[in-house]
Amino acid sequence: MNKQLDHIGIAVRRLDESITFYTTILGGKLFDRYRSEAQGVESEIAVIDINNSRVELLMPTNNTTSPIARFMKQKGKGVHHIAYRVENLDDALEELKTQNIRIMEETLRINKHGRRLVYLNPADTEGTIIEYCDYPIHIPR
Repeated sequence: MNKQLDHIGIAVRRLDESITFYTTILGGKLFDRYRSEAQGVESEIAVIDINNSRVELLMPTNNTTSPIARFMKQKGKGVHHIAYRVENLDDALEELKTQNIRIMEETLRINKHGRRLVYLNPADTEGTIIEYCDYPIHIPR
């Protein structure tokens, strides 16, 4: 199955300062900014487009339960995950099963942009948090 880099998720402590860096220094454009209090997300997210490449800046909104907060307590701020777009998430999940790669079931969801996503278990990915995603409804980039 074909996979294409979709975006890189970056854990940040101060979203406004991070947006300023990515837009002013790196020349990106703020595509969207929103807050998700969904269990397993609990973050404010800024999507930055840099020459048709996407970066998601992730700031925890709950320092007790947010997975981004837990990540930053263990590893500090910086790259949180790498997301790969697949043609069909259901087919990709079946393929992962045949390869004995586990997913983190609780992360399977649809975000506000219609992107279906799930995180692979980092124990099976050499420690890197990898997201698989698809866009069942075409969303222009």
